Amino acid sequence: MLPHQLREAIAQSLIAFVPLGTLEWHCEHLPVGLDALTAHGLCLRAAEKVGGVVLPPLHYGTGGDHGAYPFTIMAPAAQPIEQLLALTLRRLKDFGFRRVLLLSGHFPDTQLEMIDRLAATWGAKDFEVIATAVNRFQGLPLPPDHAGEFETALLYALHPDLVHMERLPPLAEVPVMTDDWQASRHEPQHAIWGVVGADPRRFDPACAAPLLEAAVAALAGLLRS
Repeated sequence: MLPHQLREAIAQSLIAFVPLGTLEWHCEHLPVGLDALTAHGLCLRAAEKVGGVVLPPLHYGTGGDHGAYPFTIMAPAAQPIEQLLALTLRRLKDFGFRRVLLLSGHFPDTQLEMIDRLAATWGAKDFEVIATAVNRFQGLPLPPDHAGEFETALLYALHPDLVHMERLPPLAEVPVMTDDWQASRHEPQHAIWGVVGADPRRFDPACAAPLLEAAVAALAGLLRS
């Protein structure tokens, strides 16, 4: 956006969206930057409903058990990201925004605790900071997961060209038990290496749009409340 566009947007709505993700392995069928892509897409669609300005997504996160996976860059602690977000909040307040939504597409406990601390620290009567994450929306038709049916469906609804189910072996050739992820799915030779949750090969494209609609409605409702 150009400066005059930002001024006009702030005059119409005092909401700023800060989408958060990470660079993290999401099995062979999904892109490494999925978390940020999901958060950014949800913010854009919520802004269409309630107004506001959406910042570019931050592709760095912390927490989770995937730090040593291929193509993953994970901060070992929250501090450097938290400092950057604190700077962001301070400057957004200076710009005239009065409500900021921190939306994380990456949702291990360390990341969620970080955004909750920021909301508690920076929230004030004249500057509200709302911290939430993709796994916190209530009433979604699929339960949250990591690289499973949920994240596959949500990204498919936003970026269908980035979901490549053909990169995974067919279920008929390599069936996977629903409860085996706790151990064997962390082994590189596993058919769905790194997936935590329902086997993404059971993903039905028809469920993608309803999932996205429910997530956007929950996010917009949070900002309207």
